[in-house]
Amino acid sequence: MTARPEARPVNTVYDVYDFVGIGLGPFNLGLACLTEPIAELNGLFLESKPGFEWHSGMFLDGAHLQTPFLSDLVTLADPTSPYSFLNYLKEKGRLYPFYIRENFYPLRVEYDDYCRWAAARLDSVRFGATVTEVTYDEGDELYAVRTHTGDTYRARRLVLGTGTSPHVPAACRGLPDGGAGLHTSRYLDRRDELRRMRSITLVGSGQSAAEIYHDLLGGIDVHGYRLNWVTRSPRFFPLEYTKLTLEMTSPDYVDYYHALPEPTRYRLAEQHKGLYKGIDGALIDEIFDLLYRKRLTGPAPTRLLTNSALTGASYDDGGYTLTFRQEEQGKDFALRSEGLVLATGYRYTEPEFLKPVRHRLRHDAHGNFDIGRNYAVDVTGRGIFLQNGGVHAHSVTSPDLGMGPYRNACIIRELLGTEYYPVEKTIAFQEFAV
Repeated sequence: MTARPEARPVNTVYDVYDFVGIGLGPFNLGLACLTEPIAELNGLFLESKPGFEWHSGMFLDGAHLQTPFLSDLVTLADPTSPYSFLNYLKEKGRLYPFYIRENFYPLRVEYDDYCRWAAARLDSVRFGATVTEVTYDEGDELYAVRTHTGDTYRARRLVLGTGTSPHVPAACRGLPDGGAGLHTSRYLDRRDELRRMRSITLVGSGQSAAEIYHDLLGGIDVHGYRLNWVTRSPRFFPLEYTKLTLEMTSPDYVDYYHALPEPTRYRLAEQHKGLYKGIDGALIDEIFDLLYRKRLTGPAPTRLLTNSALTGASYDDGGYTLTFRQEEQGKDFALRSEGLVLATGYRYTEPEFLKPVRHRLRHDAHGNFDIGRNYAVDVTGRGIFLQNGGVHAHSVTSPDLGMGPYRNACIIRELLGTEYYPVEKTIAFQEFAV
């Protein structure tokens, strides 16, 4: 059962909160769980959706997280929390089956259900509350958070958890949605429609792209479509998951990375994409094995194209004309396709509701948030904190689910002025700086 906002009169101003969290993805939900037992903190979390939802368009059968169950909402900050994934399993009667399964990686639909379970137990969460404007009262030194219902919540500090949004390449912006499943975030909603088409082109690579290609490839004989998978990358990169590489998701590496010059951090952010946007190695092998089986009786109507950047797109006569440039050869080519799926990822966009307080926000030379080591983005360095959206400042740890509890422990330390949850400082065997 999902917590619902209480019925309230229009244009009501409420008592002062210590902080208001805007948006309720896994990171702010984790903050809600970790602050729930702290009597000294009075927080509120506002989410525009009617209930918790996390990538529901990608709940493919068997799809799982790329991080183990310990990277839940709370455990790496507080292993004793009642909001842990293991406690969720115990209450659901699935702890022993999960143990016998001997797989550390929760299913994606299972993780979403876990988050819903946690959200339903929190009194600080308000669903169906769309934030429309944030202002600041210089006299009272308070932020006023206004919602679409006219309600206003005042708070000393804010935690931004609106997350990232589906990214559509410039070449595809403004296209009609006639080809179905325009972005992977809506894949399951439009899968049946896609399957009825004579041709489908999937653009982009990464875990979501690989899961969709595997899913569509499995039904290629039944539904009879042609299937293209095109990526700008020089190959279908596996997610690098070796243990010394995983030390880059650590407080040690955040300290090192954040202290680097801004141009260096942005250059590294591009180089590090394979560390968190790659494909699970086992899935790559499954795709190859499936291709092998499909071709035992003859050529399969599918193509995999690398080094090919999307340069243009148009829609007419019931299909897309997509133009690409093979970057290593320097050659242009085109594909005609009835269906188009964009596996082009997600990007952070500064929320419109922050416009009235933009003068209080720090930005770097690239126009993005200048995020402090303590995750603050405002001019005071202690008033507005950011969840996710900070690869350019905090490296691959920014979107990593396992680093969410660590970041929240740091934010809670800032909110309280004291360390409530012990924050690890040196865990890596390797030295990142000289």
